[in-house]
Amino acid sequence: MKLNAITTEKAPAAIGPYSQAVQAGNLLFCSGQIPLDPVTGEVVLGDVSAQTEQVMKNIAAVLSAAGSGFDNVIKTTIFLADITDFAAVNEVYNRYFSKHKPARSTVAVRGLPRGVLVEIEVIAAV
Repeated sequence: MKLNAITTEKAPAAIGPYSQAVQAGNLLFCSGQIPLDPVTGEVVLGDVSAQTEQVMKNIAAVLSAAGSGFDNVIKTTIFLADITDFAAVNEVYNRYFSKHKPARSTVAVRGLPRGVLVEIEVIAAV
């Protein structure tokens, strides 16, 4: 099976040795997105809602670069620095998945890159 790395300037560049996403057949595996501004490469300031909004915009850009979208997302994993942010993240997340509800896991972690509050990864069909 041929693997195809997906990259777009409309989402933050990888900050390590990984691809923004990799397409394998008709599946797209998107790396975790954190709330980085794709232009400046800096963390978006604000609370977890503002950070989640930027994460979802970044995911949208990667999905679009692969010819996919939120309606094709199969599974998401949400990583939270603080589980008490669950409801606030859910509120933003629900705006992007108002019709289609992918499978999902949410976990609290000890820390996230650059001290952000949220990271989300997705698997989608293309």
